Amino acid sequence: MNKQDLIDAMLANKEAGFESKAAAGRAVDAVLDAIAAGIKKDGNVQLIGFGTFAVKTRAARTGRNPQTGATIKIKASKTVGFKAGAALKADAAKSKAKK
Repeated sequence: MNKQDLIDAMLANKEAGFESKAAAGRAVDAVLDAIAAGIKKDGNVQLIGFGTFAVKTRAARTGRNPQTGATIKIKASKTVGFKAGAALKADAAKSKAKK
């Protein structure tokens, strides 16, 4: 499922009350913007039953250039990780496995 598929699914959900594809798209964008703002402000966003988005720190390390095989130094960095909640894990266990 991509962003457009998500918007279509939200539009198909009559209980959500979206009257147009544009309104559903604005709602998706608002949620994604709010998650990004929460990560920037607090370092994590927890959605009970869905999961937690959190900033993770990667330590500096050495790696290899795949083209030349030369050893390179990789700087420490921060990234965003996601840990699925119990309800999402249960739903994933019931889903079809991609082959």
